[in-house]
Amino acid sequence: MIDLHLIGIGTGNPDHLTRAAIVAMNAADLILLPRKGDAKSDLIDLRRGICAEVLTGATRVVEFDLPERDTTAPYLRAVDQWHDAIAVVWSIQIAQHLPNGGRLALLVWGDPSLYDSTLRIADRLRTDGMAMTVTVEPGITSLQALTAAHAIPLNTVGAPVLVTTGRRLRAWGWPADIGTIAVMLDGDCAFQTLDAAGISIWWGAYLGMKDQMLIAGPLTVVAKRIVQTRADLREQHGWIMDIYLLRRDTSRRSDNSG
Repeated sequence: MIDLHLIGIGTGNPDHLTRAAIVAMNAADLILLPRKGDAKSDLIDLRRGICAEVLTGATRVVEFDLPERDTTAPYLRAVDQWHDAIAVVWSIQIAQHLPNGGRLALLVWGDPSLYDSTLRIADRLRTDGMAMTVTVEPGITSLQALTAAHAIPLNTVGAPVLVTTGRRLRAWGWPADIGTIAVMLDGDCAFQTLDAAGISIWWGAYLGMKDQMLIAGPLTVVAKRIVQTRADLREQHGWIMDIYLLRRDTSRRSDNSG
């Protein structure tokens, strides 16, 4: 039996870890850390640093190479095949390092519930017959880190918020009856496809890390600066994690909290 713990670790800052996360890491027999290639070496370094800072016992830490997604295939099919490949790698690592079962921990960026597929990959292993229990230790999401960094509320009073992807925003535009949109997984700055008039944006990259970068203002004023800053940062680091919040001025005026 594998007792799998998926631990949300926030956005790279060890201070984001909850007490429950630290307890779960130290109670694990094994922590698996994924390597994502040289271009994203900072990500494995951050996970290594978190382990070095909080582990106090005999927990083993093993690194493995994460398969790459086929970027030439249709997106949904490529993601499905990628998850299958990751599940196979997990199975190999588990068989090698926990052949008799035990407590396994995986450190999940942000929180396992928000635009992360670790839970779906675990389901593949159970479907394939692996005896496994799954426990989730929630973490601080990039969405929380963004609103905290800008010191803004996520929603206006009594109004809904849509959390979506750049791909969906580009394809479908701004949905009716929605005043606030949080956009994740946007590699192409999909806000450029919108009519920017009357929209404000709060953008952040590397949230919670030493390289954190924030830009906010009317979309008509700051859009080009965000696009250029994002490109410069990606070139500098070889990777980027960013997120942004969009809000129509009409929704913001409905906030009577002041």
